[in-house]
Amino acid sequence: MVQILDVMQKALEGKPMSESDYQLRLFASKVQEKVKEYDIKFDPATPIPDDPSLADDVFKAAFDLVVDVGAYCTNTNRVISYTEAEVRNALKFAPSELWFGEGMDRKLMRTRSVGDKSPPWCLLGAGGGACSSDRSFLTLVEGYAEIPETNAITTPALTRVGGMRIRPASPLEVLGAQRNAVLFREACNRVGRQGIPVMNTLSTAESDIALAGALHPKYGLRRSDGYMICCMDPMKVDFARLNKVTAVLGIGGAIGMCFGPMMGGYAGGPEGTTVSNVAHHMMGVLTYQSSWLLPFPLHLRYVSSSCRELLWLISVTGQAVSRNTHLLTVNLNYTSAGPSTPMCLYETTASVTAAVTAGMHIESLGVASNKEEDRTTPVEPRISAEVGHAVAGMSLADANQMVLKLVQSYEKRLADPPLGKTLYDVWDPERRRPSKEYLRVVRDYKKKMSGLGLPLRRDDWD
Repeated sequence: MVQILDVMQKALEGKPMSESDYQLRLFASKVQEKVKEYDIKFDPATPIPDDPSLADDVFKAAFDLVVDVGAYCTNTNRVISYTEAEVRNALKFAPSELWFGEGMDRKLMRTRSVGDKSPPWCLLGAGGGACSSDRSFLTLVEGYAEIPETNAITTPALTRVGGMRIRPASPLEVLGAQRNAVLFREACNRVGRQGIPVMNTLSTAESDIALAGALHPKYGLRRSDGYMICCMDPMKVDFARLNKVTAVLGIGGAIGMCFGPMMGGYAGGPEGTTVSNVAHHMMGVLTYQSSWLLPFPLHLRYVSSSCRELLWLISVTGQAVSRNTHLLTVNLNYTSAGPSTPMCLYETTASVTAAVTAGMHIESLGVASNKEEDRTTPVEPRISAEVGHAVAGMSLADANQMVLKLVQSYEKRLADPPLGKTLYDVWDPERRRPSKEYLRVVRDYKKKMSGLGLPLRRDDWD
């Protein structure tokens, strides 16, 4: 097995190459070569395809891509190369199940398959979205923890500490990361979910020093939490990220590499970006020593994952990974529209359906492209979880029919989506429930979903 010392040796002794040459001449050209070799084609009429040969071809193309391009270290300007045997061993020995959380909230995440009837692992929250204050952070996390389907929480990101805007890799970021951890535990304690794990590490800790500064047990982080480390696109790593890897391995934490290939970026269209997305799974196990993976592919223009191309990408990725590996993969979806809009709920329903029916777990969600502070509520992840449980076991053909109807209802607005309302416009923090306005939106949405053959549970708010 490739270990962290092996990764460092490869990063120090690998083939020298400029970053631009790696991205454009090696990675980008090899992706297109594999798309052509395996004749991979996107069909807009089937955003949820039912074609095992397509999924298997994408997996083969991705495997070849990892062997051909490896990873790239930006500190040494060298290629980290992997042999076929190393990739196969990494896939063979990667875990197929992991425990997270403590006490009554300790739960097992297992590998899922295409059409699996078991519900997905629900990592719920803000997807790292920005929040403006301790108050909004606590409000959101309390709401996430009270969702019955919540297995783990993805926290929002504090933007200020001590009244000052957080600056990357500064004492303010270290203090912000420590504050993030403390507030997370406080919010969970308030609603009786003391053992629930946080799985995006700390959204406020982007730098290695900020993460290290918050790892002390007094801030509330535990070995049973998930430790997410973000990959640089495409297939890149630096010493700061490897520092995080080494620190988390030292405490026995389970690393989850997150990665967001942009459709329209280095990998090109939906076909190439899908191959890249699957390849990142393998690279993550090798380079980032990941026990679980978290893709969040996005459309370059929309910065969301609900258009036809991205739904196809998510579905094919899930099918390719679940048919050919036992990797634990958790898809994060983004919407273009904001809270209290029907479009936001339809978008997340489509993305969650694409992921769950393909054998993936879910992280939900980045609302309104995660571009603004406090433009997210506990309602959207609750709906995501309900949908994730409801579509478990649904056939790919049925999922495709439902998703097509959903996409047709909003795709013309993706370029100019409604931003909706901010947190306290549509959420009552004292009663911990949505406003009457948002409740009407939710009820109308559920009526439509029932008409499409997907009845969802009655809310506790009714």
